[in-house]
Amino acid sequence: MRRAIRFGVLAAVAAMLAPTARAEGVEDAGEARRAMVRIIETKVSHTASVTNVPQIDPRVMTAMRAVPRHVFVPGPLRPYAYAPTPLPVTAEQRLASPFLVALMTHLAEVQPGERVFETGTGAGYHAAVLAEMGAEVVSVEVLEDVAEQARANLKAAGIDGIETHVADGYYGWARGAPYDAIILKEAVGAVPRALLDQLAPGGKLVAPIGPETGGQQLTVITKNGAGGTSRREILPVQFTPLQGGERI
Repeated sequence: MRRAIRFGVLAAVAAMLAPTARAEGVEDAGEARRAMVRIIETKVSHTASVTNVPQIDPRVMTAMRAVPRHVFVPGPLRPYAYAPTPLPVTAEQRLASPFLVALMTHLAEVQPGERVFETGTGAGYHAAVLAEMGAEVVSVEVLEDVAEQARANLKAAGIDGIETHVADGYYGWARGAPYDAIILKEAVGAVPRALLDQLAPGGKLVAPIGPETGGQQLTVITKNGAGGTSRREILPVQFTPLQGGERI
């Protein structure tokens, strides 16, 4: 039944995107990635008055031009991999739009050699972008079959430097802490204490915060040297909720 539901979701999205996305396909993946980045840059310009982000870090754009996004997209949707829209990974999970991947990565201010933790490995694409930027990535996924597929995707894309675990990201991954940046790719009503504790002084945590039904804000939380935090709301968003393990 689950496979049938998954296929139905993929087919519905494919039909919805067909008029616009098929044109860029994956026949020339390099050009498709360049076009994707140009669309991101346009959207960044259009949203700058809200986000106060007039330009994405060029290192983020370079990584997104390099990582083959289509490798991380389920087969039926590969012709639409570079469309400016989220895409389903499973019936419960989505691959965020390229714009949000770029914006969240920019806000995390990731530097080469830094340790980054992310919740919700999903397809593995966001972790691949972070690794392409030179980060040491620790990624946690609560669904074992999704984690296995992500590992396969990363291997197919030739991406190294990513440590993946099957666990509940709500609790972080203490064995790898502290982290210079933490990215939550699923919504939470409030940031779990464990994640704040695992964030290094001076580090940034980027997350969609708010109720599951709507009203979420993409938020940056910065931890100071004394352990206190400050936060900045960036943009209204709508993410699927952080999936639970033993806590639910």
